[in-house]
Amino acid sequence: MSSLRKKYSASIAVPWAVLSLILMVTTPCSRAQTAAETAATSSVAATAASQAKPPAFATTPATGNAAAPGHLPLPSGPPPDVVNRRNLEQHAGRDAAKLLVRCDPRNSQVWINGAFVGTSPMLLILAPGKYQLEFRGPRQESATRAVDLLPRETREIAPTLTAHFPTKVIIR
Repeated sequence: MSSLRKKYSASIAVPWAVLSLILMVTTPCSRAQTAAETAATSSVAATAASQAKPPAFATTPATGNAAAPGHLPLPSGPPPDVVNRRNLEQHAGRDAAKLLVRCDPRNSQVWINGAFVGTSPMLLILAPGKYQLEFRGPRQESATRAVDLLPRETREIAPTLTAHFPTKVIIR
């Protein structure tokens, strides 16, 4: 054994303690012990999991989806914009007003009272009343509008979004 020790420590320049530790970890005996320990641990975990109650999930306020603590919610059902638009249309009633939204730039996000309802251009069917509209562009442009809709009114709005930050920088 001492000849191996001299040979490996001289040629590889690895301390003998590290080499012996590597040999101990990779021996068949330790692999069998590790496999037995893993099997025992997994059977105990499986028994505990079958007897335990499922974890309680919290509903996230932004999406309404159930999510385990510390994890992203899994999408289930239609996208949030479709759900929000349906809710607005269901509460519109018989005297519904129509709102046609066209933004510059196109494909800007449209938010009504803090709820995302889709991208422009779009036609919304809403109950008469006051609404706070927010528009968000693809390059951090934005605009806000307050709209007061009358019963059976059809209105078109076309805001031009402005950037909060400069889009071009000139260095002299």
